[in-house]
Order: sequence, then C-alpha cells, then structure tokens
Amino acid sequence: MDTDTIIASATPAGEGGIGILRISGRNAENLLRHFFKPIGPISSLESHRLYLGTFEDRDGNLIDEVMSVVMRAPKSYTREDVAEVHCHGGLVIMRRIMDQFIDGGARLARPGEFTFRAFINGRLDLCKAEAVIDLIRARSESAGRIAAAQLKGSVSRTIHEFQSEIADLLALVEAYIDFPEEDIEFADQEQLRFSSVSIFSRIESILKNFDFGRILREGLSVLILGKPNVGKSSLLNILLGESRAIVTDIPGTTRDTIEENLVLSGVPLRLIDTAGVRTTNDPVESEGVFRAQNKIFSADLVLLVIDGSRPTDSDDLLALEFCRESKILLVQNKADLSTVELDERFVVFPRVSVSTRTGEGIDRLKEAIVGLVHGDQAVGEVSMDTVFSDRRHREALVRCSASVQHFIDLLSEGASPEFLALDLRDALHALGEITGETTPGDILDRIFTRFCIGK
Repeated sequence: MDTDTIIASATPAGEGGIGILRISGRNAENLLRHFFKPIGPISSLESHRLYLGTFEDRDGNLIDEVMSVVMRAPKSYTREDVAEVHCHGGLVIMRRIMDQFIDGGARLARPGEFTFRAFINGRLDLCKAEAVIDLIRARSESAGRIAAAQLKGSVSRTIHEFQSEIADLLALVEAYIDFPEEDIEFADQEQLRFSSVSIFSRIESILKNFDFGRILREGLSVLILGKPNVGKSSLLNILLGESRAIVTDIPGTTRDTIEENLVLSGVPLRLIDTAGVRTTNDPVESEGVFRAQNKIFSADLVLLVIDGSRPTDSDDLLALEFCRESKILLVQNKADLSTVELDERFVVFPRVSVSTRTGEGIDRLKEAIVGLVHGDQAVGEVSMDTVFSDRRHREALVRCSASVQHFIDLLSEGASPEFLALDLRDALHALGEITGETTPGDILDRIFTRFCIGK
C-alpha cells in the first residue's frame, strides 16, 4: 500500500467559479496548515467543517482567498486524512496552490488513486468502486440508475448471497473430507443438489438478462445499412433532430461511417450511418462499403433501409446478405410515395414504414427500436437491483456457473467429496473476483486506470 500523501484537482481543467484540490494521506492536514491561514481566532480546525481563509506560498505571499476543510480518518472518502482547498477556478491559481503542496512533499495522484485507496482501506468493495466511474460517465438516466444501485450495493449483496450459500455447501462437503469413514447421507445429497441447482438457476437468470443491463449502461449500437440513395443519412438526421449527415440526390454521397449518440426513452443509442452498399469499382466507395461491413459485427441492431416505393434489387439483396446474421429491423422508407409488394426474402423481419421527408412513422420506428431492447417493459419499471451490466462481472459469473454445473454433474455421478470441494472453491474464487477479494493485480490496475485523476 502506497502511503504517500497525494494531491489532484477534483474539478475539470479550465476556468470556473470554483476549483477544488483534494489531498489524501497521513501528511494531508499538516500540509494544509502550513499554507492555509484561517480568518478569525481559530486555534484548531474541526473535522468536516469548512473554514474561510487565505492560501499563502512559502514566503507568505497571498495566492487566493479560499475555503478549506479537513476530513480526518476514518470518516473520509479514502479512510485516510483528507483535506480540500476550494479556490477560484483559474488555471494559474490552481497550479500555484498545487505546486506549494507538491514542493511540501505531496505527489500528484495517479488516475483513480483516491478511489483505489478507498477500496484498499475497506470503504468500498470493487463493485462499488467500479460504480463510481460508471456514475460519472453515465450517458442516460437508466445508466445512472444502474450505477447508483451498484454503488448502493445491489451487485455486492447479490454476490455475497451466492458466496454465503456456496460456502455453506463447501462446509458440508468438507465435513465428509475430514471424516472419510462417513458416507454422504441421502438427505445431505438431496440438500446439496437442491441448493446447488437453485444457485445455478439464479446465476443463469442474471446472465440471461445481461444484455439488457449492458445496453442500458453502454448504449445500443444501431447500424443504418442499405444501398445508396434509400434515405439512410436522412434517417440519421431525422432521428437526431439535426442535419448531421450530408443529403443529396446523388447516390454514394456518404463514403465513411458517421457516429452520433442519442437517448430514446431512457435507452442510450449510438447511431452509425454507413456508406451505401453496392458493387462498385470506385476505390473510395469500395472502402466505405468495406467499413460498413466491418461495423455490422459489433452492432446490436441493424436498421436495414430499403426504398418502399421500388422493388428490391441486387444491391438490396447484397445489403441483406451482409447483415443476415444480425438482429434486423427493416425500415421501408418513402412511405409518402406509392408502395410496392415486399420481396418474400424481406417479409420475415420486423418492419416499420417511414417517410424521412414528412416524418411519417418515425415515432413508430423509435418505439420499435426501444421495444427490441426490453420488450414491453418500460425502463422505469425495471428494478436496477437485479441488473448486471459489467462485462467483467459477466465473465466471472460465467466461470462460477460452469463450476456449479460441474459440481452438480459430479454429485449425480457419486464423485468423492474432494472433487466436489474443488468445484465449489473455484466458484467462490470467481465470485471473489467481482467484489475484489480474489481479483488479480493486473485487473485492478486496468479498472482504476479508467478513472480520471482526482477521483
């Protein structure tokens, strides 16, 4: 554990009304007292109380009038002594104040080091620490609610429940390892089987709903695909409510992908407009088609756009072939014109008729996009306590589930208690990686480097 006293700006760089510098470590209060001069006859600084005063350099020159606070351990964010200086939010002022602390022995904090110290000192488990950065980076209300629930302990409680139940199973199995002359009684076997199957089914239920949580947290990747001049860029513009993509009557206007963010009914979306799909000898257009094809593999949903006023042709079929393995929502554009009968190869997909010229059907399209995420259940009706959304958590749960399933199989085969215990220990180890009890150091480094400096 690094015991250095660390400092960083807790507010973004740039000009602002207030800038906050945060210091944590055993020398935090002493450093603050060296430079901060409270106004008035104050003999000592009370913990968790703001004081008005001046901040001076080592030669006694005024740098700024500030508010300062000391938060003594363990009642602080890091469970160390923490001090903050609330100064005017100018770059020069904040840099001068920070330099005084660094010259006095503090060092610049690494990304996420304050939260890492909170984790190491037991104030937060790893799930809650991860929720901090997710809350900061949330792009929608639903993502914020998931992060807030995780920070409150929703994921931790669920994992601890699984750990407790698996530990009880392990204690029962190890009792027979310690007393090998005893056979596992039938009643105990039934209890082991019943409990392990219950754990397995609940983990599988969480994994089944993972994509829903991931989409609410990370956003739904929606790719707009189709041949040239069917209205893909117009569709992007009307969904965004602004003229983001150039629209002309000339086929092949879009040569590269265009990506924009949007929130629909609490669901964050990343809309990706692509080059028109067709067979072409133009090297630039061919590269655009190639990039569009590559984007398909990472998309959660493909809006396959066709001209509803014309029969589908070979280029429409080429676009369909590109995304056939993806989740497709067919968009029949130009509904304001006369429509033709839909080719049977396109009938199998859910579809919405729209007109990007008049706006007809756009609301239905938005509802269909959101409906494909979570069916008829509104985001506001979902209990965020039951939602897992982090890929790292999913990977650990998959390994835990596999270990429990193997335990169930071995139990049915009458395997010896030693082998049963190995599976249960593996399951506990996987769950411990989620809360941080058994997480390897390189994974911890990767998690906390996602944080900004100062958090």
